[in-house]
Amino acid sequence: MKKDYLLDLMRSKKTVFTFKDLVLLWGASDVNFVKKKIYRYVKAGRMNAVRRGVYSKDKHYDRYELATKIYTPAYIGMETTLGAAGITFQLYSQIFVTASVTKDIECDGQKYSYKKIKDTILTNQLGIESREQYSIASPERAFLDVIYLNQDYHFDNLSSLNWEKVQEILPIYGGNKRMAKMVQAYHEAWKKEL
Repeated sequence: MKKDYLLDLMRSKKTVFTFKDLVLLWGASDVNFVKKKIYRYVKAGRMNAVRRGVYSKDKHYDRYELATKIYTPAYIGMETTLGAAGITFQLYSQIFVTASVTKDIECDGQKYSYKKIKDTILTNQLGIESREQYSIASPERAFLDVIYLNQDYHFDNLSSLNWEKVQEILPIYGGNKRMAKMVQAYHEAWKKEL
C-alpha cells in the first residue's frame, strides 16, 4: 500500500511545519524526496509556503504556533500575554515573542516582534505554559521578562498578578538587583492602590 503523505499532514494536530518537522512526520531519510514533495504540494495548493523552510496546511494556521517555529526556542510573551491578562491596556497588532534573537519580521501580513533574552532564562520553564503546539508565558513570567528587558515600563493594572508566583519566578533572572528593586516598587505601588 502506497504511503499517503498528504493524509499524514492533514491528520497532524500541527498547523505549521518546519522542513525538519516534515522529514520526521513522513519518516523520510531522503531530503531531496521531501523537498520535491513540498514543492509539488505547494504548487498544487495543498500546502502553504509561509516563509522559507516553514509551511502550513492552509491559510488558516495558528499564528502563535508560527511565531514559535520561526526561531526556537521561543515562547509567546511580553505585551501579548500582558494585554490578554489585562495588565496592559495598549493593543498591539504584532505578536511578541521571547527568543534567542531580537528581530522584527512580517510574515503573511502579521508582524512578529522577537526579543532576545539570556539562554539560561529562555530555556527555564518556570512560568511557561506548554499548549498543544506552542509555549506561552504566564502573566507573572511576562511581567518579569518585560522588567528584565526594560529600564522603565508602565503597567496599567497589576491586580491580576499573583505576587507569590512573581517571587517564585524572580530567581531565574540570576539575582538581578535592579529587577528585585523594580518588582518591589511595583508591588508597593499596587498595594497602595488597593
